[in-house]
Amino acid sequence: MKSQKPQTVHYRRKREQRTNYNKRRRLLLSQGNRLVVRFTGSKIIAQVVSFTPLGDKVLVGVDSSSLAKQGWNYSLKNTPAAYLTGFMLGKTAVKSGCTNAVLDAGFKTPRAKGKSYAFLKGVLDAGLQVPCGADDIFPSEDRIMGKHIADFAAKSKGGAQFAQYLKSKAVPDQIATQFKAVKQKLGGK
Repeated sequence: MKSQKPQTVHYRRKREQRTNYNKRRRLLLSQGNRLVVRFTGSKIIAQVVSFTPLGDKVLVGVDSSSLAKQGWNYSLKNTPAAYLTGFMLGKTAVKSGCTNAVLDAGFKTPRAKGKSYAFLKGVLDAGLQVPCGADDIFPSEDRIMGKHIADFAAKSKGGAQFAQYLKSKAVPDQIATQFKAVKQKLGGK
């Protein structure tokens, strides 16, 4: 009878695709705080985390549902919400004494001009130092402010895609002005 090589059993979190240990090791070798961002189906969760031998310690954490308290009536997971969540996290982190961090986007590889980089732009505008590449990875200011959403709403004449906005009495055409108002409340210009 032929003997077979024993099967390797990976760590549970790796099997569940919750932790990429090679990526985590590289992030921990940077010996700095990690700027963790995760996109769920309904909101954006962001934290500044430091490593301790007993386990990771969350220094600051926010999620995009906090934007509703600031007057944001639109989606909590689109590009403008990603920027505002990053801005809010950056302001909170700077107030608590964090000065720099390294972006940890998890399993998803961030795409240039996407929501992850809109979030990162918000963090950088708030004053937290995060190493990043060239400025061409960030979305345009019009996209960050949501003008693409207003343009699409004007073309589709408030179709079924905007039913939730209309239900919460949020007019898609006013998203840019609402963005400016919320950013002002968070301490921006």
